[in-house]
Amino acid sequence: MALSSSTPSTTSSISITPHHLPKPLPPSHSIVSFPAKTHHNHHLSLTPNISQWKWRPNVSFFFPGFLNKTKDVESIKQELLDAIAPLDRGAEASPEDQQAIEQIVQKLEAANPTKEPLKSPLLDGKWELIYTTSQSILQTKRPKFLRSRVNYQAINVDTLRAQNMESFPTFNQVTADLTPVNAKKVAVKFDYFKIFGLIPVKAPDTARGSLEITYLDEELRVSRGDKGNLFVLRMIDPSYRVPA
Repeated sequence: MALSSSTPSTTSSISITPHHLPKPLPPSHSIVSFPAKTHHNHHLSLTPNISQWKWRPNVSFFFPGFLNKTKDVESIKQELLDAIAPLDRGAEASPEDQQAIEQIVQKLEAANPTKEPLKSPLLDGKWELIYTTSQSILQTKRPKFLRSRVNYQAINVDTLRAQNMESFPTFNQVTADLTPVNAKKVAVKFDYFKIFGLIPVKAPDTARGSLEITYLDEELRVSRGDKGNLFVLRMIDPSYRVPA
């Protein structure tokens, strides 16, 4: 058997085709990117651009709503005082005057800053009556020289006591116990009258009434009685104490 001296050659064929190569990245996905050269303007402006400022609406550092409300109340109070000044505490008031004052008072009551007057220290003390529709208190059936020149009412919340006082020429007084009905209304039970401020007379059991405080601040009070009468008073002595 003859052996061939030539050995077969093995051909290794390696095919390199395009799909074996990595695809080039698009320009926007370059691994390293350099920012475009920019030109900086080194000129600084010291003038603010006011047109770019944005302000919050309805916001003020001076609380105009509160100030306006306070101003409105003070103007209503002054309107009331001006209206009652020439009326001799109501004795000279015509029906038209009474109606006009009632309308002013209703505006004031709507702006009452003291919602629970029976819990307020502003109620304590001696008040001077400056207007009322009560003809019995005004004593309009008497000659003027026999009418009380000034009338006062005192209230102490801590003891629930009240006192009505007349001045010259009678100096009559009456004291009463108060029973709260709600935060602004009391039932009134009179206990003793003092004739000429000296002679005590026990009040009958039927001497009763009620009082509602519809406006109260540190200088002015508006009250309404059980018979529909209106009372406007101003504070003169917050330290006054009603006799026990």
